[in-house]
Amino acid sequence: MLNRITIMGRLTRDPDKRTTASDISVVSFTVAVDRDYKQGDERVADFIPVTAWRGTADFIARNFTKGRMICVDGSLQTRNYEDKEGNKRTAFEIVAQNVYFADSKKSDGTVQTVQSYSAPNGGFTEVDPEQEGELPF
Repeated sequence: MLNRITIMGRLTRDPDKRTTASDISVVSFTVAVDRDYKQGDERVADFIPVTAWRGTADFIARNFTKGRMICVDGSLQTRNYEDKEGNKRTAFEIVAQNVYFADSKKSDGTVQTVQSYSAPNGGFTEVDPEQEGELPF
């Protein structure tokens, strides 16, 4: 099975960085991704929620702000919940594993050094086949 998604667009606001009770960094942000067509004279965009954890979250919080172009590589995650009226809802978000700068200049006109962040081991946990016990998934 494969769950992989890559998007490129602009941040709609500054990333919101938090820390869990166990001191793990997490950041949330939304990426506006243009569609290939216009409706009349206006561009059409999708607004996609993204979450990143640990080192990826720290990298995003340090280097990205509202309006910056970002390329996000990760997986699609769904969550089911009930809203305030008791209706069943489904939320979709991308969990970022790798992020890249997708613009070439900072807003002050200086050239941006190309940087990216990739989660160690692609975000996967290594499993020792010799170790007894349950699998971590």
